[in-house]
Amino acid sequence: MRALRVIVVVAVIMSSPSLALAEVVSVSISSRSPVADGQVFGSSGAYEKLTGTIEFALDPHDAHNAAIVDLDRAPRASDGRVHFKADLYVLRPTDASKGNGVLLFEVSNRGRKGLLALFNNTTGSADPSTPDDFGNGFLMREGYTLVWVGWEFDVAPPLLHLEAPPDTGVVGPITVPFIPDSTQNEIVLTDAPLYPPMDPDDPSARLTVRDRFWDQPVPIPHDRWRFVLGAGAPRIALDGGFMPGRIYEVTYVATGARVVGAGLAAIRDAASAFRYRSDLPIQGRSSYAFGMSQDGRFLREFLYDGFNVDEHNRRVFDAVWSHIAGAARGSFNKRFGMPISLGLFRPTQFPFSNDPETYKGQRDGLLARYRADQRPKVIYTNTSIEYWGFGRGAALIHTSPDGQTDLTIPDDERIYFLAGTQHVQAVFPPSLSRGQQLPNPVPQREVMRALLRGLHEWVGKGVRPPESRYPKLADGSLTPVKSIKFPAIPGVADPRTIVGPALVMAKGIEPLPFL
Repeated sequence: MRALRVIVVVAVIMSSPSLALAEVVSVSISSRSPVADGQVFGSSGAYEKLTGTIEFALDPHDAHNAAIVDLDRAPRASDGRVHFKADLYVLRPTDASKGNGVLLFEVSNRGRKGLLALFNNTTGSADPSTPDDFGNGFLMREGYTLVWVGWEFDVAPPLLHLEAPPDTGVVGPITVPFIPDSTQNEIVLTDAPLYPPMDPDDPSARLTVRDRFWDQPVPIPHDRWRFVLGAGAPRIALDGGFMPGRIYEVTYVATGARVVGAGLAAIRDAASAFRYRSDLPIQGRSSYAFGMSQDGRFLREFLYDGFNVDEHNRRVFDAVWSHIAGAARGSFNKRFGMPISLGLFRPTQFPFSNDPETYKGQRDGLLARYRADQRPKVIYTNTSIEYWGFGRGAALIHTSPDGQTDLTIPDDERIYFLAGTQHVQAVFPPSLSRGQQLPNPVPQREVMRALLRGLHEWVGKGVRPPESRYPKLADGSLTPVKSIKFPAIPGVADPRTIVGPALVMAKGIEPLPFL
């Protein structure tokens, strides 16, 4: 079948009070074509692909946008709102009546698409088109409309991209952490690719080094390091080289600030518009959000910052699934935010659990801002890695912050531990890479497919999924690292030396007390 290329622009006409605050101004579909050679996926039939852009407009005075850092500093159009655009990519049943009516949003991981690889037993593709790109067709047979909306400004096209509004006139200090894998004379600040120094020779710029988060950073004399001028992301050089495994941080006055939190609003407003409006080319009766690793952290931030409520106070996502994110959030809504950051060793920020909890005089929860009818069903899935390493502190989503008590998990939440698997499933047969041991190819897909089906039954029919399965203090399956015994094995490092999570507090970073 020949691809059909069309350009369709659906504009919002501001003619009634109900549309006066609409934040999706237009959806432009630049390409529409069949996929998988017209293959029929069970009762869902054939699928098609739509690509294009969405234009958004945010009112800085609307209380629903109050959480977006520096939105009030961005340039405004004649309507008094801040306009910006994002990439759009959709896979849906050609005959919408044959689908299940659910918009399954994947929060794109650094501009990429991972749903088909994770659920459909395929290697994944940036532009799924061929039958091989759709693997076993699981998501298609289930009838989902898959939606990707660019939310990240610091990735470049053709990756899914957001044209985040500029943070007008803002310059200021930023701190960029990095941990080299090997001895290097120069380091590229990949976490801050669009934040060049205002003055590369600024004597107030600072470079420090330490071995653990809660160690006191040691300044490196300025005459030993310097910015390296050139195209691309900022680079710095150090006489004698950067040492592997050590935690470095460079602080400097940067330019190029963006309204990073516009990415959170883009996901909110696209999901709400496609769900509740009938004048757009993408529509659904219900919506779920899925994100893994970086994007699981994004979804935790999304929930905490109150974005699961649209401007009409309606629930945006009926279900949110945060995969392999642990208890972490990220730099997704800050001045000089760095969404692209791997965040592997970033400290964890309170709160950690969905329902309110108290730590050092603070009481808060990820879902504390929502009415009962605005709360989504939530699934958290984690592997051993999110408990042991990456600074993700996965246990904190189901224990008190002091690590002494198991929490009572609310009825609208499920937590599942994918025992025996690693952060991202390795290919089989595995091959040695940067790690000491071979990566782990134990699959997650079968469990993930079962959980998705259970989630759909939970939202659509009220059928409760299996009870949460995760390690607990009460039965000894969750225990402090210091209580674990590990034998001395020649050539095998002791995993107890892995840097665990720390906590961001007003006076700095500190270790969590149960480590």
